[in-house]
Amino acid sequence: MAEKKVISDFEAQIRQLIADHRRLTALCKETAAERDVLRKENRDLQMQVKELGKELARVQLSQGLAGNAPDQSKAIARVNRLMREVDKCITLLNKPDRIGEELSGK
Repeated sequence: MAEKKVISDFEAQIRQLIADHRRLTALCKETAAERDVLRKENRDLQMQVKELGKELARVQLSQGLAGNAPDQSKAIARVNRLMREVDKCITLLNKPDRIGEELSGK
């Protein structure tokens, strides 16, 4: 008689474990789906922040160049920095190709 009670208690515990496992598996899937949605939303918002940052920089630059912003000197400094960078690129493009000269025997 005691053996039947132990077996029935054991069966009840196993059924409870199976039910808990199913419930937790479903909850895990639901949570994973929610996580994926939130990750996508996070990526979208990060891209939006980057785009808005670029737009803000353009607006600040245009206002600075137009003389409408108190930080006109920052805008001019940025344009000058960009011009120096372009000049460096042009210099590198006009630089003779030393490797090519060595190979051709010059």
